[in-house]
Amino acid sequence: MKKRIACLGILALMSALLVGEVGCLPTQAGQAPPEPPPLVFEQITPKIYLVTGGSGAHAGVYLASGETLVIDAKMSETTAKEMLEKIKNLSTNPIGYVVLTHSDGDHVNGLPAFPPGIKIVAHDKTRQDLEQAFQDEKLRACLPQTTFSDKLELKLGGDTVQLVYFGPAHTSGDTIVYFPAEKVAFIGDLYFKGRDPLIHRHKNGNSFGLVNVLKAVLDLGAETFLSGHADKATRADIEAFIQALEDKQTRIRGLIAEGKSLEDIKKIFSVVDRPAQPGRPRWLSLPEVIYLELTEKK
Repeated sequence: MKKRIACLGILALMSALLVGEVGCLPTQAGQAPPEPPPLVFEQITPKIYLVTGGSGAHAGVYLASGETLVIDAKMSETTAKEMLEKIKNLSTNPIGYVVLTHSDGDHVNGLPAFPPGIKIVAHDKTRQDLEQAFQDEKLRACLPQTTFSDKLELKLGGDTVQLVYFGPAHTSGDTIVYFPAEKVAFIGDLYFKGRDPLIHRHKNGNSFGLVNVLKAVLDLGAETFLSGHADKATRADIEAFIQALEDKQTRIRGLIAEGKSLEDIKKIFSVVDRPAQPGRPRWLSLPEVIYLELTEKK
């Protein structure tokens, strides 16, 4: 079962990392796409839940005094509606906010399931990405009404939620959702367990920016880190992830100094390029991203 769920999770990730994408990877004729795993609400603190399973990336729920805040919206209306129904079992308070960590489709395409009147909040640059991606009328009705550039504090009853932006990383508009009383940070797709991170250069993401952003997140004082595609992480997990990134950047810098080409570096890191798909930017491996960042003219 764990292997099946892991495979389904990878399929969901691969099907919607580009903003605005909906649907599944191609299947053989007559073959139905696999059913997503069931939704699971993992309690992190008395007020915070990590929502895994269903279609799309992990989401979050914060049960504040008098209202509820949701972080990210899953990839489909079906899964988002199911999530909203299950939230009713946790609290009878209305959902006041949905905060978007960034613009990828597996985090935002479930927005039409949310009832009218909910405040949709995102970084300025995430809003810009969504304006380009949301061509469907239902999705365009879900463009964030509230945006910010550096920091925004939300007051929910007696609780404070901090939305913080430290610069481009996975995309140009990654938002950190920090709960200072609980020392919990939702960090979207800034952390992956056991694999290289994805850097969306077509959205002005940057691997060196990712290192800087994660270091800034550690400085907030968080002890628990929740992300879109991994189990909850500790400070030690984030520190190890940063170190692995910096080690790879340092090694590639050295290989470039030795005169190694991009193809040489791909072979050294055993990179197998994913085939390009019509109408979609080619997914770049982390070694290629780092090479391009180090060699492109400023």
